Amino acid sequence: MNAKRNDSPHSYGSNFTLVDAHEIQHTEYEELPELTDEMIARGTLQDGEQPIDSRVDELISLKLPVAAIERWQATGPDWQKRMIDLLSKI
Repeated sequence: MNAKRNDSPHSYGSNFTLVDAHEIQHTEYEELPELTDEMIARGTLQDGEQPIDSRVDELISLKLPVAAIERWQATGPDWQKRMIDLLSKI
């Protein structure tokens, strides 16, 4: 276990005291778009922070060469999803 991880509290990079003290003004509501039926239909139901999906994933550990991981990461955001998609085709 990494003892250093527990030495300091997690920082969200936000000033929650300032956020909590903010009172929403009437004019701020004008910045929000109206929700349409189409927007609601595109929404997804979530359970906690993970989208509900009929697929069940299993967490495993896999040792890969650092160079292989770096090549995947260099392909940009969502590299893990692309790796899963490719492995699913095998």
